[in-house]
Amino acid sequence: MNLDEVTALTGLVVVGTHALADHVFEVDTADGDLLVAKHDPRPNAVAAEAAGLAWLTEPGAVAVPHVRAHDDRWLVMEQVEQTGPSPAVAEDFGRGLADLHAAGASAFGAAPGPVDAWIGLAPMRCVPAPAWPEWYAADRVEPHLRSAANRGLLEAEGVHAIERVCARITELSGPAEPPARLHGDLWSGNVLWTRDRVWLIDPAAHGGRRETDLAMLALFGCPHLDRILAAYDEHRPLADGWRARIPLHQLFPLLVHTVLFGAGYARESRLAAEAALRI
Repeated sequence: MNLDEVTALTGLVVVGTHALADHVFEVDTADGDLLVAKHDPRPNAVAAEAAGLAWLTEPGAVAVPHVRAHDDRWLVMEQVEQTGPSPAVAEDFGRGLADLHAAGASAFGAAPGPVDAWIGLAPMRCVPAPAWPEWYAADRVEPHLRSAANRGLLEAEGVHAIERVCARITELSGPAEPPARLHGDLWSGNVLWTRDRVWLIDPAAHGGRRETDLAMLALFGCPHLDRILAAYDEHRPLADGWRARIPLHQLFPLLVHTVLFGAGYARESRLAAEAALRI
């Protein structure tokens, strides 16, 4: 990485770095600060992430790394020193996540940053909409369904099942709720555990249904997930039938993974659609 770029952004003297992941670096500074610098040249990627982190910070409900500086290619933020997960921290996180969601958003699909944003490596357009069911089908599921189908990643059976979900989305989506303030990409890799709290990183922040974040937590497994969900539901009760709707909310990220990583996720997408249709 170019140390001069980080120095110019932060005004700090960088004395050492090492790679944490592709294009992500731990940065040591002369005054003892330990920072993380991420390089992402994709249009709007840094702006969207910085805006998302600030938006998630506003309610004071969850811990989010403080952004020290950013430009159109680099995001520099505080480092989080991880420990291991614990039941007590999991329960606190469940309550905090519920409070974050309750802080709300201006509309479904509305993002705190650019309209053209990202979820992981996939583009994610954030256009405000008045109702969740139609927005979720049209702006989240259908674009990736078309992409996967056009590339031959989904067989006809899977395409048909997902199309049926979109056609029935209003009846499948459960009771209406106001837009929640979502992290938007809340898989376990974006949940960092320390001794006294959970920290959230790499958001794809926007307004949506709170069940979406919970479904993402469940998709690839999360430590103490049962305690997180129980504490959430006790603190701010979820709508009846929310567990049955988890596959509906997992359909979008599974289609994203199908498009990004190949047909290995196509079967999971079809199974999620079939489960959603059984609601």
